[in-house]
Amino acid sequence: MSAIKISTVQTKGDLMKFIKFQWKIYENYKYWVPPLLMDRKKILNKEKNPFFQHAQAEYFLAEKDGKLVGRIAAIKNDLHNQTHNDKVGFWGFFECIDDQEVANSLFDVARKWLKDKGLEIMRGPADPSSNDEWGMLLEGFDDEPRIMMTYNPEYYLKLCDNYGFVKVKDLYAYKLENKKVVASEKIRRVAEIVQKRSGIKITQLNKKNFAEEVAKVKYVYNKAWAPNWGFVPMTEAELDAMAEDLKTLAEPALTIFGEIDGKVVGFALALPDYNYIFKQLNGKLLPFGFLKLFTQKKKIPWCRIITLGVIPEFQKRGLDSVFYWEIVNRAHSIGIDLGEASWILENNDMMNRGAAAMNGTLYKKYRLYDINI
Repeated sequence: MSAIKISTVQTKGDLMKFIKFQWKIYENYKYWVPPLLMDRKKILNKEKNPFFQHAQAEYFLAEKDGKLVGRIAAIKNDLHNQTHNDKVGFWGFFECIDDQEVANSLFDVARKWLKDKGLEIMRGPADPSSNDEWGMLLEGFDDEPRIMMTYNPEYYLKLCDNYGFVKVKDLYAYKLENKKVVASEKIRRVAEIVQKRSGIKITQLNKKNFAEEVAKVKYVYNKAWAPNWGFVPMTEAELDAMAEDLKTLAEPALTIFGEIDGKVVGFALALPDYNYIFKQLNGKLLPFGFLKLFTQKKKIPWCRIITLGVIPEFQKRGLDSVFYWEIVNRAHSIGIDLGEASWILENNDMMNRGAAAMNGTLYKKYRLYDINI
C-alpha cells in the first residue's frame, strides 16, 4: 500500500497546484465547466477576500506515488457560528481521484484541523460558504452546471458515504421553460392580483446609479434570508465585493427591485448563464475572454435565478409570484427562454410551491453532509 502524503498550501505555487488540480480530475468530463483562474485565486486569497475577515481556512494537498491525487479546504466560519450559536466547521474545494484511502486522508486532516479549533461538526462541501458555491451534485450529472452551481463526479457521493458522512440537507434546482411558465394560468393570475392589491412597483438595475442600487440590495439581502437554514449574513465588505464582481455580468433587465409606497421590499437577481461562455475559455479570461463575454452574450440560452427575497414584514403576501413572472418575461425579451431557479432548500415549502406553480421541473439535487468531529 502506497503512503499518502498530506501537505498544506504554503506558496503561490502551491496554491496554483491546488487550483489547477481540477483540470486533472475533469479532463474526461464533458459537462464540467472550468472555473476562471482569476476568480479561484480571488476567492482563495486569505488577504484579499473579505470572507476571511470573519473566517479562517487551511488548504491541503494529497500526494500518492509522487503524484497529486487530491485537495481539500478546512474552513472555520465564525460568522456562521455566531449567527446559529453552534460549533460547525466546514470542508470545501474537495477534489479527489476515485480512491477511498485518499479521500479518507483528506477528510481526516480537515476534521483534525477543525477539531483543534474547538468545533464539533464538520459540514460540506462549502466553497467556502452558503453565500458562494455549496452542496455536492446528487442528481443531474448529464447536464452542465449553471453559473455559480457545482459539478462533481458521481463517485464523490460514494467517497462521502463510505467515510461516514450523513445527509443534513438537500438543495433543489428547477428547470423553467418560458412556454410552460406563461402557460400557467395560475401564476399569471396570482401575479396580476398581487401586483394590483399590493401596489408593488418593479424597477430594474440602473448602472448609472450603481452605488444607490447596491444600497438597496444591502437593505434587502440580510433581512430577507435571515430565517433560512444555513444562512450566513454578508458583511458590508462582502456585499461590496460581490457587487463589484457582478457589475460587469449583471443584466439590468434581470436585476429587479420591488417597491411599495416608495420603500424597497424585495430584490431578485438572475444572471445569464455565463458558463456557456466560460466553458470555451478553459479558465482564462485574458487576453481575449472579455471579448467573448460581449460578442457571444446574445447566444446564451439559459439564465439562473440566483436570489429572490422579500423583507419579512412583506412576506407571505404572494410578492414572490410577481418577481418570478417579471423575471421570466424579461428574460424572454432578451432572448432567454430557459431558466434555473436554484438553489432552494428541500424544506422551503413556499419556494418549492412557487417553482411548481410555474410548471418548473425539479431536475437537479445537491447534498450537504455532516459528520461529528
